[in-house]
Amino acid sequence: MTPTTGVIFRPQSSPEDLRSTVEAADQAGVAELWLWEDCFFEGGLTTATAALSWSDRLRVGIGILPVPLRNPALTAMEIATLSRLFPGRFVPGLGHGVLPWMRQVGAGVDSPMTLLREHVSVVRDLLAGRTVDVQGRYVHLDDVTLDWPPQQPPELILGARGPRTVALAGEVADGAVLDVADLDKVREVRSWLDEARAAAGRDGRSRLVVNAAVEVQQDHSGLSSRVADEVGALRDAGADTVALFSADDDAPDPRPLIEALADLR
Repeated sequence: MTPTTGVIFRPQSSPEDLRSTVEAADQAGVAELWLWEDCFFEGGLTTATAALSWSDRLRVGIGILPVPLRNPALTAMEIATLSRLFPGRFVPGLGHGVLPWMRQVGAGVDSPMTLLREHVSVVRDLLAGRTVDVQGRYVHLDDVTLDWPPQQPPELILGARGPRTVALAGEVADGAVLDVADLDKVREVRSWLDEARAAAGRDGRSRLVVNAAVEVQQDHSGLSSRVADEVGALRDAGADTVALFSADDDAPDPRPLIEALADLR
Protein backbone atom coordinates (compact mmCIF):
# COMPACT_ATOMS: atom_id res chain seq x y z
CA MET A 1 0.00 0.00 0.00
CA THR A 2 1.43 3.38 -1.05
CA PRO A 3 1.71 5.79 1.91
CA THR A 4 -0.31 8.98 1.50
CA THR A 5 -0.56 12.29 3.29
CA GLY A 6 -3.54 14.60 3.54
CA VAL A 7 -5.03 17.50 5.43
CA ILE A 8 -8.23 17.78 7.40
CA PHE A 9 -10.78 20.51 6.79
CA ARG A 10 -12.06 20.80 10.33
CA PRO A 11 -15.77 21.51 10.81
CA GLN A 12 -14.85 24.55 12.92
CA SER A 13 -14.05 26.23 9.59
CA SER A 14 -17.07 27.70 7.82
CA PRO A 15 -18.43 26.03 4.66
CA GLU A 16 -17.49 29.17 2.75
CA ASP A 17 -13.80 28.40 3.44
CA LEU A 18 -13.94 24.98 1.79
CA ARG A 19 -13.38 25.96 -1.82
CA SER A 20 -10.19 27.91 -1.16
CA THR A 21 -8.89 24.94 0.85
CA VAL A 22 -9.62 22.53 -2.00
CA GLU A 23 -7.95 24.83 -4.51
CA ALA A 24 -4.88 25.25 -2.29
CA ALA A 25 -4.59 21.47 -1.81
CA ASP A 26 -4.93 20.95 -5.54
CA GLN A 27 -2.24 23.47 -6.37
CA ALA A 28 0.11 22.03 -3.76
CA GLY A 29 -0.35 18.46 -5.01
CA VAL A 30 -1.73 17.19 -1.69
CA ALA A 31 -3.12 13.70 -2.19
CA GLU A 32 -6.15 13.72 0.11
CA LEU A 33 -8.56 16.01 1.90
CA TRP A 34 -10.38 14.62 4.93
CA LEU A 35 -13.60 15.84 6.51
CA TRP A 36 -15.23 15.32 9.89
CA GLU A 37 -18.99 15.20 10.32
CA ASP A 38 -19.11 16.54 13.86
CA CYS A 39 -22.42 17.65 15.37
CA PHE A 40 -23.61 20.24 14.65
CA PHE A 41 -21.39 21.68 11.94
CA GLU A 42 -21.35 20.77 8.22
CA GLY A 43 -22.93 17.68 6.70
CA GLY A 44 -20.20 15.27 5.63
CA LEU A 45 -21.72 14.12 2.37
CA THR A 46 -22.71 17.56 1.14
CA THR A 47 -19.27 18.90 2.01
CA ALA A 48 -17.57 15.95 0.28
CA THR A 49 -19.67 16.47 -2.85
CA ALA A 50 -18.65 20.11 -3.09
CA ALA A 51 -14.97 19.32 -2.48
CA LEU A 52 -14.93 16.58 -5.11
CA SER A 53 -16.61 18.83 -7.66
CA TRP A 54 -13.98 21.56 -7.24
CA SER A 55 -11.07 19.26 -8.07
CA ASP A 56 -10.25 16.77 -10.81
CA ARG A 57 -7.70 14.78 -8.79
CA LEU A 58 -8.07 15.22 -5.04
CA ARG A 59 -9.26 12.20 -3.05
CA VAL A 60 -11.79 13.14 -0.39
CA GLY A 61 -12.43 11.06 2.72
CA ILE A 62 -14.94 11.39 5.52
CA GLY A 63 -13.79 10.18 8.89
CA ILE A 64 -16.53 9.54 9.88
CA LEU A 65 -20.27 9.46 9.13
CA PRO A 66 -22.08 8.53 12.39
CA VAL A 67 -24.24 5.51 11.58
CA PRO A 68 -26.96 6.20 14.18
CA LEU A 69 -28.00 9.24 12.16
CA ARG A 70 -28.75 7.33 8.93
CA ASN A 71 -30.67 4.38 7.56
CA PRO A 72 -28.07 2.09 5.93
CA ALA A 73 -30.00 2.05 2.66
CA LEU A 74 -29.67 5.83 2.46
CA THR A 75 -26.00 5.61 3.42
CA ALA A 76 -25.39 3.16 0.58
CA MET A 77 -27.36 5.26 -1.91
CA GLU A 78 -25.32 8.38 -1.10
CA ILE A 79 -21.97 6.57 -1.18
CA ALA A 80 -22.87 4.85 -4.45
CA THR A 81 -23.83 8.14 -6.08
CA LEU A 82 -20.57 9.85 -5.13
CA SER A 83 -18.55 6.80 -6.14
CA ARG A 84 -20.12 6.80 -9.59
CA LEU A 85 -19.73 10.56 -10.07
CA PHE A 86 -16.12 10.61 -8.84
CA PRO A 87 -14.70 7.09 -9.37
CA GLY A 88 -11.80 6.20 -7.10
CA ARG A 89 -11.77 9.57 -5.37
CA PHE A 90 -14.19 9.14 -2.48
CA VAL A 91 -13.29 7.30 0.75
CA PRO A 92 -16.28 7.01 3.08
CA GLY A 93 -15.81 6.29 6.75
CA LEU A 94 -18.48 5.02 9.13
CA GLY A 95 -18.48 4.96 12.89
CA HIS A 96 -20.32 5.09 16.18
CA GLY A 97 -20.33 8.86 16.35
CA VAL A 98 -19.85 10.70 19.61
CA LEU A 99 -22.34 8.89 21.82
CA PRO A 100 -23.53 11.92 23.85
CA TRP A 101 -24.30 13.70 20.57
CA MET A 102 -26.19 10.66 19.31
CA ARG A 103 -28.30 10.66 22.47
CA GLN A 104 -28.79 14.40 22.16
CA VAL A 105 -30.59 13.92 18.83
CA GLY A 106 -32.54 10.87 19.94
CA ALA A 107 -30.37 8.41 17.98
CA GLY A 108 -28.59 6.68 20.85
CA VAL A 109 -28.75 2.87 21.05
CA ASP A 110 -28.09 0.32 23.77
CA SER A 111 -25.42 -1.52 21.74
CA PRO A 112 -23.41 0.74 19.43
CA MET A 113 -21.22 -2.22 18.38
CA THR A 114 -24.23 -4.23 17.22
CA LEU A 115 -25.56 -1.27 15.26
CA LEU A 116 -22.18 -0.61 13.61
CA ARG A 117 -21.74 -4.24 12.59
CA GLU A 118 -25.25 -4.46 11.13
CA HIS A 119 -25.01 -1.11 9.37
CA VAL A 120 -21.57 -1.68 7.83
CA SER A 121 -22.40 -5.21 6.70
CA VAL A 122 -25.55 -4.03 4.94
CA VAL A 123 -23.83 -1.06 3.30
CA ARG A 124 -21.04 -3.29 1.96
CA ASP A 125 -23.55 -5.74 0.50
CA LEU A 126 -25.60 -3.00 -1.13
CA LEU A 127 -22.51 -1.33 -2.63
CA ALA A 128 -21.50 -4.72 -4.05
CA GLY A 129 -24.84 -4.90 -5.88
CA ARG A 130 -26.38 -7.54 -3.65
CA THR A 131 -30.01 -7.73 -2.61
CA VAL A 132 -30.36 -7.34 1.15
CA ASP A 133 -33.10 -8.88 3.23
CA VAL A 134 -32.24 -8.60 6.90
CA GLN A 135 -34.05 -8.31 10.21
CA GLY A 136 -31.39 -7.42 12.76
CA ARG A 137 -31.55 -5.84 16.15
CA TYR A 138 -31.41 -2.35 14.65
CA VAL A 139 -31.30 -2.75 10.86
CA HIS A 140 -34.43 -3.89 9.04
CA LEU A 141 -34.39 -4.08 5.24
CA ASP A 142 -36.87 -5.98 3.09
CA ASP A 143 -35.61 -7.02 -0.37
CA VAL A 144 -33.50 -3.87 -0.96
CA THR A 145 -31.20 -3.53 -3.99
CA LEU A 146 -29.45 -0.42 -5.28
CA ASP A 147 -30.44 0.50 -8.81
CA TRP A 148 -27.17 2.38 -9.29
CA PRO A 149 -24.45 0.55 -7.35
CA PRO A 150 -20.91 1.80 -7.97
CA GLN A 151 -19.01 0.13 -10.79
CA GLN A 152 -16.19 -0.34 -8.29
CA PRO A 153 -17.13 -0.22 -4.60
CA PRO A 154 -15.04 2.37 -2.74
CA GLU A 155 -12.81 1.73 0.22
CA LEU A 156 -14.99 1.62 3.31
CA ILE A 157 -13.24 2.44 6.57
CA LEU A 158 -14.38 2.52 10.18
CA GLY A 159 -13.65 5.02 12.89
CA ALA A 160 -11.95 2.83 15.48
CA ARG A 161 -9.94 3.18 18.66
CA GLY A 162 -10.82 0.30 20.99
CA PRO A 163 -9.99 -3.36 20.32
CA ARG A 164 -13.54 -4.46 19.44
CA THR A 165 -14.14 -1.72 16.89
CA VAL A 166 -10.66 -2.12 15.40
CA ALA A 167 -11.30 -5.87 15.10
CA LEU A 168 -14.57 -5.17 13.30
CA ALA A 169 -12.71 -2.88 10.89
CA GLY A 170 -10.22 -5.64 10.11
CA GLU A 171 -12.99 -8.18 9.67
CA VAL A 172 -15.55 -6.34 7.50
CA ALA A 173 -14.05 -3.03 6.30
CA ASP A 174 -11.08 -1.87 4.25
CA GLY A 175 -9.38 -0.02 7.04
CA ALA A 176 -9.69 2.18 10.09
CA VAL A 177 -9.36 5.85 10.91
CA LEU A 178 -7.78 6.61 14.27
CA ASP A 179 -8.19 9.98 15.95
CA VAL A 180 -5.22 9.51 18.27
CA ALA A 181 -1.68 10.12 17.01
CA ASP A 182 0.13 8.65 20.02
CA LEU A 183 2.80 6.38 18.54
CA ASP A 184 2.24 3.51 20.96
CA LYS A 185 -1.50 3.63 20.22
CA VAL A 186 -0.85 3.64 16.48
CA ARG A 187 1.36 0.55 16.80
CA GLU A 188 -1.28 -1.16 18.93
CA VAL A 189 -4.10 -0.43 16.49
CA ARG A 190 -1.92 -1.50 13.56
CA SER A 191 -1.35 -4.85 15.26
CA TRP A 192 -5.04 -5.35 16.14
CA LEU A 193 -6.07 -4.45 12.61
CA ASP A 194 -3.65 -6.88 10.98
CA GLU A 195 -4.57 -9.69 13.36
CA ALA A 196 -8.31 -9.24 12.79
CA ARG A 197 -7.91 -9.17 9.01
CA ALA A 198 -5.82 -12.35 9.06
CA ALA A 199 -8.28 -14.07 11.43
CA ALA A 200 -11.08 -13.29 8.99
CA GLY A 201 -9.11 -15.01 6.20
CA ARG A 202 -8.69 -11.81 4.20
CA ASP A 203 -5.65 -11.10 2.06
CA GLY A 204 -3.94 -7.75 1.69
CA ARG A 205 -3.48 -4.93 4.16
CA SER A 206 -6.09 -2.76 5.84
CA ARG A 207 -5.50 0.94 5.49
CA LEU A 208 -4.82 2.79 8.74
CA VAL A 209 -5.58 6.51 8.59
CA VAL A 210 -4.25 8.52 11.52
CA ASN A 211 -5.46 12.04 12.32
CA ALA A 212 -2.54 14.07 13.63
CA ALA A 213 -2.63 17.49 15.26
CA VAL A 214 0.25 19.83 14.49
CA GLU A 215 1.09 23.03 16.33
CA VAL A 216 0.92 25.87 13.79
CA GLN A 217 2.76 28.93 15.09
CA GLN A 218 1.49 32.35 14.11
CA ASP A 219 4.54 32.93 11.92
CA HIS A 220 4.58 29.26 10.76
CA SER A 221 8.20 28.98 11.82
CA GLY A 222 9.57 25.47 11.64
CA LEU A 223 6.25 24.09 10.43
CA SER A 224 7.64 22.08 7.50
CA SER A 225 10.16 20.41 9.80
CA ARG A 226 7.49 19.55 12.39
CA VAL A 227 5.22 18.14 9.68
CA ALA A 228 8.04 16.01 8.26
CA ASP A 229 8.88 14.64 11.71
CA GLU A 230 5.25 13.86 12.55
CA VAL A 231 4.52 12.15 9.24
CA GLY A 232 7.72 10.11 9.36
CA ALA A 233 7.15 8.91 12.92
CA LEU A 234 3.53 7.91 12.26
CA ARG A 235 4.45 6.03 9.09
CA ASP A 236 7.14 4.15 10.98
CA ALA A 237 4.53 3.24 13.61
CA GLY A 238 2.22 1.74 10.99
CA ALA A 239 0.06 4.53 9.56
CA ASP A 240 -0.68 4.25 5.85
CA THR A 241 -2.26 7.68 5.65
CA VAL A 242 -1.46 10.67 7.85
CA ALA A 243 -4.15 13.36 7.85
CA LEU A 244 -2.94 16.59 9.44
CA PHE A 245 -4.90 19.29 11.20
CA SER A 246 -4.11 22.40 13.20
CA ALA A 247 -4.00 21.84 16.94
CA ASP A 248 -5.32 25.36 17.52
CA ASP A 249 -9.10 25.37 17.89
CA ASP A 250 -9.12 29.12 17.26
CA ALA A 251 -7.16 28.76 14.01
CA PRO A 252 -8.37 25.61 12.22
CA ASP A 253 -7.36 26.82 8.73
CA PRO A 254 -5.41 23.93 7.11
CA ARG A 255 -3.72 26.04 4.45
CA PRO A 256 -0.45 26.52 6.40
CA LEU A 257 -0.22 22.73 6.63
CA ILE A 258 -0.92 22.46 2.91
CA GLU A 259 2.00 24.83 2.26
CA ALA A 260 4.21 22.77 4.56
CA LEU A 261 3.35 19.57 2.68
CA ALA A 262 4.15 21.33 -0.61
CA ASP A 263 7.59 22.22 0.77
CA LEU A 264 8.25 18.53 1.46
CA ARG A 265 7.52 17.34 -2.08
